[in-house]
Amino acid sequence: MSEENQTGLIRISDDVVSTIAGLAALETPGIAGMSGGISEGLAKRLSGKNVQKGVSVEVGQVEAAIDLRVIVNYGSRIQDVCRNLQENVREAVENMTGLNVVEVNVKVEGVAFKEDEIVDDPNRVK
Repeated sequence: MSEENQTGLIRISDDVVSTIAGLAALETPGIAGMSGGISEGLAKRLSGKNVQKGVSVEVGQVEAAIDLRVIVNYGSRIQDVCRNLQENVREAVENMTGLNVVEVNVKVEGVAFKEDEIVDDPNRVK
């Protein structure tokens, strides 16, 4: 995002939007973590410095589109968790950046059964 005012130019990097979206996602009840994607192998729960993993954004001058890859806690209603996730991410990004979030796409890539056990492929050899 770039905005010019009387005192100069304001730019918000894609990484900042990704970080905001990732943190909002991790704070959503029912979300066990973010997924690095199939290309990175086994889905892993990520937090802290790796909060941008599982998040991709397209940021324009006044709008943003966000894609999230997540792992959901077993026993949660996936549709409800994902709707809450979309709303939390939209609200966080819009409030902190002033961008209009036009879409938040969610791909559930795994289910967390216990704190450390994540299953992303039921056919995976153990």
